[in-house]
Amino acid sequence: MAEYDFDVLVIGAGPGGYVAAIRAAQLGLKVACAEGRETLGGTCLNVGCIPSKALLHASELYNEAASGALAKLGVKLGSVELDLDAMHAQRLDAVKGLTGGIEYLFKKNKVEWLKGYASFTGKDSVQIGDRTVRAKNIVIATGSSVTPLPGVEVDQKIVIDSTGALELPKVPEHLVVIGGGVIGLELGSVWRRVGAKVTVVEYLDQILPGFDGDVRKEAQKLFKKQGIEFKTGTKVTGVAINGDKATVTIEPAKGGAAETIEADNVLVAIGRRPNTSGLNLEAAGLTVNARGQIEIGHEFETSVDGIWAIGDVVPGPMLAHKAEDEGIAVAENIAGLTGIVNHDLIPSVVYTMPEIAGIGLTEEAAKEKGEIKVGKFPMAGNSRAKTNHEPDGFVKVIADAKTDRVLGVWIITSLAGTMIAQATQAMEFGATSEDIAYTCHAHPTHSEAIKEAAMAVTGKPIHV
Repeated sequence: MAEYDFDVLVIGAGPGGYVAAIRAAQLGLKVACAEGRETLGGTCLNVGCIPSKALLHASELYNEAASGALAKLGVKLGSVELDLDAMHAQRLDAVKGLTGGIEYLFKKNKVEWLKGYASFTGKDSVQIGDRTVRAKNIVIATGSSVTPLPGVEVDQKIVIDSTGALELPKVPEHLVVIGGGVIGLELGSVWRRVGAKVTVVEYLDQILPGFDGDVRKEAQKLFKKQGIEFKTGTKVTGVAINGDKATVTIEPAKGGAAETIEADNVLVAIGRRPNTSGLNLEAAGLTVNARGQIEIGHEFETSVDGIWAIGDVVPGPMLAHKAEDEGIAVAENIAGLTGIVNHDLIPSVVYTMPEIAGIGLTEEAAKEKGEIKVGKFPMAGNSRAKTNHEPDGFVKVIADAKTDRVLGVWIITSLAGTMIAQATQAMEFGATSEDIAYTCHAHPTHSEAIKEAAMAVTGKPIHV
């Protein structure tokens, strides 16, 4: 009998976990992946990124048709009707296809799926159901779950989390969203587009914490224009259920008189927390920090030899693409290669309409580090955005005043999530604003706005 059952055991089959497992197998290692869900793909594919984007896209098309916006383009429709069951069905179909695809890739790459949730029994062994397995290397990639709001019980009927918000059987007349971050704004947008009144309650004085200041202000203005109401600088002190309704009690974050809001549904979207409980980390000699995260070194190694950790369970932004990059890197490190992730260049995207994306430093953070130059270009001056009737938003480029090296790029426009890839790649190679300004961009495209914003850094934009 071999000393180890596997060269690599990955705990969790989310974006980081399944990528780590497949990459390790590609490198010739014997690999297994422990996952207790009925399907692979973790939160992202099952109840996160993928299903939410399916609803965002469908609701956007519905809103475009129902609002009469298409008539301006010469497309006249009769009565437009919402078929929520069909909208949910196409969401589920997308999830089924993609999660099934991961199962196919496991079989193709000879990754064994150990069905069940794993718990450590030692530094190189875990219990999965009634089976104990040993592995030379164990990668913890268990992801994250919704952060609860103290004193507020999620019943997934009236008070819901992000998973429940994907499954609502009918459009609420009034949806109160607690939290003005990415998840709350995306899911709030879905239900606003199909007819719900949406009120977002955010503890801070602006939405989208962590994003560039100009982006936060512009985004809130655009969402208000779309009909979403905001109560910023406001805290929720209680949620009471009355039959099929909820009463949300709020008050100013800095103190003041309380008021109540009646709602059909309340979405709790105040963030996510690492999934480390239930792993019995103590048996492996591991502990977590004050935020429940597993501390790691530069190569994703933990304090225990042979145990590695990636994704939402380690410090850093909780983003699927970060976890995927870390999955590739940790597999390569285990195999004796060099796996690196530049954690200073992890793009963030909000998939609302318009989309919002950013990479690198905000203007506020960049100013704290030294003298900077900023170039900004409005999408109203971009020919493709103009012809597509998408004038909202801008591109903002932040560069070092002395070296001209790009420090950050922030974008609001319909294709921001795709456009940010150019900025990320340019910054990875140490590009200056001049490098971007003198790179030929196809015409007419939204990405020309990146060129113009880069030209604006030195005061040379053409179309302003």
